[in-house]
Amino acid sequence: MSVMRNIYRIANNIRCNALKCVYKSQSSHIGSGLSCADILAVLYDGWLNVSPDRVNDPERDRLIISKGHAAAVYYSTLAEYGFIPKDWLSTYCQFGSQLGGHVSHLVSGVEFSSGSLGHGLPVGVGMALGAKRAGRDYRVVVLMSDGEMDSGANWEAIMMAPGLHLDNLLVIVDRNHLQAMGFTEAIVPLGNLAEKFEAFGWVVKNIDGHDLKELKTTLEQFPSRSEKPRVIIANTIKGKGVSFMENQLEWHYKSPNKIEFKKAIKELSL
Repeated sequence: MSVMRNIYRIANNIRCNALKCVYKSQSSHIGSGLSCADILAVLYDGWLNVSPDRVNDPERDRLIISKGHAAAVYYSTLAEYGFIPKDWLSTYCQFGSQLGGHVSHLVSGVEFSSGSLGHGLPVGVGMALGAKRAGRDYRVVVLMSDGEMDSGANWEAIMMAPGLHLDNLLVIVDRNHLQAMGFTEAIVPLGNLAEKFEAFGWVVKNIDGHDLKELKTTLEQFPSRSEKPRVIIANTIKGKGVSFMENQLEWHYKSPNKIEFKKAIKELSL
């Protein structure tokens, strides 16, 4: 099996397991998770310097999932790569479970508890600066939603990072164009996001966030040698992989019923 075909298979497994989590618990945010499943599969398939047997290694890379509501997909990714037992997924968002509806650092492999949007990047800047000052080589990656770009704290962090020469910091914006109440451009227009980052001094790459080969190639180019932080604007589709969920706002909140769940799993199994 080719490398790209294997990552495709893993991404589909992640999507299927996340759907099972959300269906069984009748919880939310499956659309937000499906849009970043490919990104997570490529990150964990050999690029991130992390492993289940050294989650506290001071030299490990740090990944912050700033869009913490994508927990079902993130936990499914951690289970796929051996950080947590796969049978934990069946308890997702249920009483007494270790796996809540937003990402928690109490779960093995999770660096930062998130859910209140706009906090991940400021923390990532602090982590990257800490690595620089300690003389450590680990990389800090922040996966953000485009909706949370509405937060002023992010723009303070975006302004600060280049001046600190944080070339060990990588931001990935899951640009699915939808947020809690509608399309991003109808709520707080982001316009040309690449130009905005460039104006603050970042190295920017616009890509198809579902093209596994392009994702992998772009990641392999990091870190840049420009002494600047880098951002990948990954253009994605909310609900990716399930036809009736794609680009539909309702799946930010809605849980699949039995018929929808079976249809979704069937589509992902083709």
